[in-house]
Amino acid sequence: MRLYRNFFTYFLICTCQFIFSCNRSPYTSTNKLYKKQSKLLARQIRQAPLKDSFVTGEWIGTINFNLRKPNFVIIHHTAQNSCEQTLKTFTTVKSQVSAHYVICKDGTIHHMLNDYLRAWQAGISKWGNNTDINSSSIGIEIDNNGLDSFTDQQIASLLTILASLKKAYSIPTANFIGHQDIAPGRKVDPNVYFPWKKLADSGFGIWWSDTTNIMVPPDFNSLQALRIIGYDIKDSVAVIQTFKRKYEQIEDKSDMLNDADKKILYTLYRKF
Repeated sequence: MRLYRNFFTYFLICTCQFIFSCNRSPYTSTNKLYKKQSKLLARQIRQAPLKDSFVTGEWIGTINFNLRKPNFVIIHHTAQNSCEQTLKTFTTVKSQVSAHYVICKDGTIHHMLNDYLRAWQAGISKWGNNTDINSSSIGIEIDNNGLDSFTDQQIASLLTILASLKKAYSIPTANFIGHQDIAPGRKVDPNVYFPWKKLADSGFGIWWSDTTNIMVPPDFNSLQALRIIGYDIKDSVAVIQTFKRKYEQIEDKSDMLNDADKKILYTLYRKF
C-alpha cells in the first residue's frame, strides 16, 4: 500500500511538471524581466527627494503632475522573416531594440510595452526640431521583410491601433509618420508597398491633393518645403529619395525633383 502511495505521488508530481512545462510560455523569463525593470523605474519615480537634485531645504513634492504622453507614432517594417523572429529579437538583451506594438501577417497584435514607456525604436533620427524621437513616440513594427506587400489583416489591425492611440493621446494627424521620414538615408521602412494614402484617408498622416490644376510658384524652394513638413534636409539627396518612396511609391535614385514631384510637394507644403 505504501509502495502504491509513493508511486502515485511520484506520478502526480511528474504529471504536474509535464503540464507546467507544456503551458509555460517561451517568454515567461523575459516577462519576469519586464516586470522587474518596470519596478525599478517606479522606484526611481518615487524617490523623494530626487536622487540627483540639489536639495537646499525640505523636500516638497508637487501634486500637479502625470505621465508624459506620446505625440508621434512611428511605423516600421521589421525587415525580418517572421513575427516569431521579431518577438525573439525584442526579447533579447543583445539586440537593444524594441517597439510598443508588433503586428503579425495574420493581423495578430502584440502589445509589448506600455505606451507611456520609452521604446528603443527610432534610433538616430530627427523630425522638425525633435532629435529624441524615442522620448515622444510610439513605435509600431509590422511583420514584413522589406520586399513584400502588407496583408489586409495587418492594415486592418494597424488602423485599429492608430484610432485608439489618436483618441487616447490626441496625436496630431500629421504626426503619424514612417521610420524613413525621421531617418532618411539610414532607413527605408515601411517599404514602397505601404498604403500611406489609405492611412491618410482614415486620418493618420498627410497625403497630397489632386495636382491637375496646381501652379507651383517660380520661387518655390523645394528643400525648404521639405524642411517645413518635418524632414531633416542635411542630406538633400536622401530626403528627395525618401519623399518619392513615400509619396510616389517608387524607388528613384535621382537627386532632383521634376515638375510633377514639385506639384505633389507643393500640395503637401500648403497643409502646414
